[in-house]
This record gives sequence, C-alpha cells and structure tokens, in this order.
Amino acid sequence: MRLELLHIDECPNSAKAHEQLEAALTALGRTDVPVHVRLLESPSDIRDTGFAGSPTITVNGADIFPAGAATSDLACRIYMTPSGYAGLPTLDQLMEALRNNGL
Repeated sequence: MRLELLHIDECPNSAKAHEQLEAALTALGRTDVPVHVRLLESPSDIRDTGFAGSPTITVNGADIFPAGAATSDLACRIYMTPSGYAGLPTLDQLMEALRNNGL
C-alpha cells in the first residue's frame, strides 16, 4: 500500500495536510504506514497521479476523496467540510477516507 500526499510548492495547506495525515494514521493505529510526500512542479509531474489540486492524498494512486476533479494544472484544492469549504479535510473526514481505503 502506498499512501501519498501530492502538493505544489505554493500551497498554503501542504504542511498542515501532512500533519493531519500523520495524526489520522496515529489515531487509526497505523503509524506503520509511511506517508510519501511528492512535490509536483510541472504538468508532466501530474500525469497519472490522480492529482485534483494541492493537497491531494492518494492510496495506491487513487484519490481518497474521489469527488475532486482531476486536473493537469498546478492548482490549490478545496474540500467540502461540515463547516463549509476549506483548504483541507477535517481530521474526522481524513480518518473516514483512510478507513474506506483499507487503512
């Protein structure tokens, strides 16, 4: 299983997404799963990644929040949360998505 955080350099939510992802894995008792962080710097880097804006979290290449539309642009992403749109999912949303993807 490959868990990957895809992001662009200028994304203000990348570091927080990484922190939340690590917190979710800890809460799920899955600290054995490494988070691979990949910086996307050009449209060619995006090809075949499942990228839907930064940050995108994938398991085995599939976006764990599939409602996001794939893009070939180096762009930020927004997520629908219980409080409205945000630059990253809540910890609870992240934990649920990870569980739904086999973690």
